[in-house]
Amino acid sequence: MKKQKEISERKLLGVAGLGWMFDALDVGMLSFIIAALSVEWNLSAEQMGWIGSINSIGMAVGALVFGIMADRIGRKHVFIITLLLFSIGSGVSAFATTLSFFLVLRFIIGMGLGGELPVASTLVSESVSAEKRGRVVVLLESFWAAGWLIAAVISYFIIPKFGWQIALLISATPAIYALYLRMGLPDSPRFSAVKHKTKISVSQSFAKLWSKEYRRPTTMLWIVWFCVVFSYYGMFLWLPSVMVMKGFSLIKSFEYVLIMTVAQLPGYFTAAWSIERFGRKFVLVVYLIGTAISAYLFGTAESTALLMTSGILLSFFNLGAWGGLYAYTPEQYPTIIRGTGAGMAAAVGRVGGILGPLLVGYFVKNNMPISTIFTIFCISVLIGAFTVLFMGKETAKTELV
Repeated sequence: MKKQKEISERKLLGVAGLGWMFDALDVGMLSFIIAALSVEWNLSAEQMGWIGSINSIGMAVGALVFGIMADRIGRKHVFIITLLLFSIGSGVSAFATTLSFFLVLRFIIGMGLGGELPVASTLVSESVSAEKRGRVVVLLESFWAAGWLIAAVISYFIIPKFGWQIALLISATPAIYALYLRMGLPDSPRFSAVKHKTKISVSQSFAKLWSKEYRRPTTMLWIVWFCVVFSYYGMFLWLPSVMVMKGFSLIKSFEYVLIMTVAQLPGYFTAAWSIERFGRKFVLVVYLIGTAISAYLFGTAESTALLMTSGILLSFFNLGAWGGLYAYTPEQYPTIIRGTGAGMAAAVGRVGGILGPLLVGYFVKNNMPISTIFTIFCISVLIGAFTVLFMGKETAKTELV
């Protein structure tokens, strides 16, 4: 029985992780596509910023809408719907010939992405035993690094020779297979146990999030999510372009970002090892502070050696922190509002994801130094770290209700 449960958990992690990987592949490739489109479509810095931001607008809407739906129709159904949205949008966007059409499709893709990520972590959290729940969710997040790595490889070898359209088609096709695998997954046992017993309206769910019992964790999550997503999308969607601004060719910048991306994997694995030993708060605070220091060093780096070292550390700490955040978020709420709570936190975070790339575009247009821009992201991440430190409660090994 125990072995069968382990096989089931491994299958869930694999199927959920595969979808997560293709999501990351799309987001990761977008940063390289933005750099390529800026040349092909002669885009301004502001237009480049809008590509990243419209993606986050879609993610904010998707996280809110599908988070609420997950508490009503189940985690599995929303899991399938969101990957379907993403796959169709990503495939069709390869045929976009205007910025306007491309932006519409990025919004649709964003909705799928934004809805899937918090719902996937919720489903996995509710399906795994308390003593290894945090580790498994961080390992789920590690598929994101694999997706980014594949995105960097495809972008480096495919985009310069064959164009960004081929790269997008490559990313969309395997997602259909992940969708097929997802059909056979069971729904969350926690959701299945309560769906016929307790039903509350959308307004009651919102009210419960801000009730005396959950006001503190809700406030804490919204601040942390905003700070982390604001800095992540501001920094990472602009990473190849920032490398170009620092004097590297497009090919060389792709090569360096590929090397930096590899560092995401040990970031996840060390976070997965630490999260059950030292707790969620420890991982989040330590990895966020590491992210802040790395961001500052990256922005002020003048030598290639320091730029590469700080970029590698930035990837390592930032993605480890993401793993901790996805493990920590669903544990703050009971099953009846878990999807709504996680989705709302992610939606607030995506507002930061809208502002981050737009602000970078605005700052670059007005000739603000890269060092100043990355100092802003450094401060944002530090605010997130201290919010967890002073407002967060430890949830390691607690049973979900």
